[in-house]
Amino acid sequence: MIARFWRGVTPAEKAEQYLEYLMETGLKDYRAIPGNRGVQVCRRTYEGKTEFLLISLWDSYEAIRAFAGDDLEKAVYYPEDEAFLLEMEPKVVHYEVAATL
Repeated sequence: MIARFWRGVTPAEKAEQYLEYLMETGLKDYRAIPGNRGVQVCRRTYEGKTEFLLISLWDSYEAIRAFAGDDLEKAVYYPEDEAFLLEMEPKVVHYEVAATL
């Protein structure tokens, strides 16, 4: 199993609206891809900003490719992300899941 980590930061006052937007876009698209095993949305607020960390789980790199395209490390963004995010990180990180307890 592969874990894909994506990070984004919004102004704190836009956090709830951005979470709703994530549910309608990326999270919905994750679930539609065969081989996706789910996603966890983590967030923390500090210094007037809210950081989101999405941890999506996948059966294989091939399954991730069906979502992200051939450049697996390139972050996937949606049209309105620019209205919410303070910066657009270009890359994501993947880890092989070594154990689940």
